[in-house]
Amino acid sequence: MEQIIRIAVQKSGRLSDDSLSLIKECGIKFYNGTGKLKSTSTNFPIEFLFLRDDDIPGYVADGVADLGIVGQNEVVEKDKNVTTMKALGFSKCRLSLAVSKGQAYSGVEFFEGKSIATSYPKILGDYLKSQNINADIHEISGSVEIAPSIGLAEGICDIVSSGSTLMMNGLKEVEEIFKSEAVLIAHNNLPDWKKEIAEKLLFRINAVQAGKSSKYVLLNAPNKSIEKIISLIPGMRSPTILPLAQEGWSSVHSVLNEDTFWENIEELRAAGAEGILVVPIEKMIL
Repeated sequence: MEQIIRIAVQKSGRLSDDSLSLIKECGIKFYNGTGKLKSTSTNFPIEFLFLRDDDIPGYVADGVADLGIVGQNEVVEKDKNVTTMKALGFSKCRLSLAVSKGQAYSGVEFFEGKSIATSYPKILGDYLKSQNINADIHEISGSVEIAPSIGLAEGICDIVSSGSTLMMNGLKEVEEIFKSEAVLIAHNNLPDWKKEIAEKLLFRINAVQAGKSSKYVLLNAPNKSIEKIISLIPGMRSPTILPLAQEGWSSVHSVLNEDTFWENIEELRAAGAEGILVVPIEKMIL
């Protein structure tokens, strides 16, 4: 019997789309048709389980799934015994407190003695404890935003991305209590052969994400400026320098980080670089 590992992925929504997109960019092929709850890759030893996001930490902790991609908020809230292998950098959001738009608010002490509706009682409870606030946590699942308008609670604690849902329901965000993003989690006691497959998957994920955060840069420069230019773009190890047909000029090839890209480009131009060509990187093996 072929040795494969199982990975749990959210069955629908933005996190699901981002997770499956990353896996496909890793060169892993599979079919995930509408309503399909399981799928096996045709070119990598992995089986996919498509589940509700709040079920994923439990499935991984119990060993039903070996790995999972889920929001960090669900990992902390469910408090299951799992290992976080990697923060994946997508599906970022925050867990925030919100009150009615017309409500006067001066600080977190507003919630002392009041009721807060949430689907995240553990995270909220930990935050309130850290702030020495005693409030009644009213746990509900879904449609949290409606709680203040029907008199169920004076405030809510819920996931916020853009804040538009809060505005549509007459609410305003007043306190950010937790930042979240997608994470890759693993069962704590994987056998060695499963760890080996998991590490191969992680290797591919790292290569894809390293490529996304970098740009490949080619430029021409007078030889007298090469030393200055090398100081600006050191590259992964060092830049590649090739002589041009025009005497006294060279072509320099290197990699720039996405975060400092525009600042580097301006500095390169000032140092004498010309004909700068910037190319996206699909994958980068470090």
